[in-house]
Amino acid sequence: MKLSRRDALKVSGAFVAATAINACNGIGVKTPAKETIESSFVEFPKGNMPRVVVVGGGWSGLSLAKQLKIEAPQAEIILVEQRFEFISCPMSNLWLVDKIELEYLTHDYLQGARENNYTFFQASAYGIDKKQKILKTSNGDIEYDYLALAPGIDYDYSAWGIGKTLENRLRNEYPAAFKPGSEHMTLKNKIANFQGGNFIFTVPAGNYRCLPAPYERACMVADYFKSKGLKAKVILLDENNDITIKEHGFHTAMQELYKDYLEYVPNAKIQEIDLENKRVITEFDEFTFEDASFYPHVRGAKLLEILGFAKDTIYNRMEANIDPFTYEVIGEENIFVSGDARPMGFSKSGNTSNTEAKHVARLIARKINKQPAIKWESPVTVCISLVSIKPERGIFIHSEYAYNQKAGQFEFATPVTDEIWRGKHGEQNAASAYDWANAMYLDMFN
Repeated sequence: MKLSRRDALKVSGAFVAATAINACNGIGVKTPAKETIESSFVEFPKGNMPRVVVVGGGWSGLSLAKQLKIEAPQAEIILVEQRFEFISCPMSNLWLVDKIELEYLTHDYLQGARENNYTFFQASAYGIDKKQKILKTSNGDIEYDYLALAPGIDYDYSAWGIGKTLENRLRNEYPAAFKPGSEHMTLKNKIANFQGGNFIFTVPAGNYRCLPAPYERACMVADYFKSKGLKAKVILLDENNDITIKEHGFHTAMQELYKDYLEYVPNAKIQEIDLENKRVITEFDEFTFEDASFYPHVRGAKLLEILGFAKDTIYNRMEANIDPFTYEVIGEENIFVSGDARPMGFSKSGNTSNTEAKHVARLIARKINKQPAIKWESPVTVCISLVSIKPERGIFIHSEYAYNQKAGQFEFATPVTDEIWRGKHGEQNAASAYDWANAMYLDMFN
């Protein structure tokens, strides 16, 4: 039986509600974490309780920390994150065009720790003593029994064959804005102050963060320019030979809504970026621009390489070197990796990371509780992309994954797409995006 958009959202909502109920049943009345760490070089005396240190406070790390405390309430959980506050990348395209406030995307790490009885430690991890089981951070060393790494992605500009000087200029002057924070603020200012002409966005090859997001962003910005009456055009240079996901919905929206404001260019592999003359040369063409945001290939976070847990994969450079069914680092017992740094071909997106992290938490908890291991479970990708903002209309996909033995890789299994964006149906899809985001934020922070 096919799963409709509404049914899939019901399942997702029920899953979040069940998690909240299980949290109450599993640990009783919630109490604040023992202490909130704010000062530098703080010691964490190791007691008799098993300790799990989670590195990375994105969608995966937050979900891991909360679920671990549900599955193994006797364990001490410490979440290490270098940022002071959480800013969501999912839904941020709407903030770029003034549809939501920054407050909607911003959440409190301390609240998440208090509500779910784990410790938040603001610091940057930079090294490890595997023999002594010590994680080294900028604010002090932490002993661990189990280590769960969820460090996300970094950008990989090497495919463009550019030097470090140009790379640094691109990072600072034309950021990709797929790592939340200052990059998004820079891009928002670019969009708000744009006076006209060509605005270039790029789409990388490989398994980049959030497959539909560059196409959604192009539509959002084209709609914004159109509403302002600017003589402007979004040029979307896609290294792939076609839109990578929900192609029918995006193609029809681009053609019917933004014919004069958005030019989609497939097979646009970049050969040269000339910032002085503001031009981009691809294999087949040349484009000039007044402003731009260049999204390069992605790789696993640099931390994995520093710790010695990275390898090149068929999808990207330096992703986690893990057993894809147990998430455990090859050759290292009790060290796990989840989220966007994984080597499997799952979508690098919020819902995927959230559901995957809960499974990894169960794997770790089974070890803590000295219980038999459980079988691999597929993460769930739920993604609603807006194609217009006046009115808000969207398209939808829901999918799980299966392992293809012959191909030796994971693939989408039974995907359900709803690419009808016209009329009330599309408006209902867009409204569902807010329902989904509200449920996910509640799940991670309450």
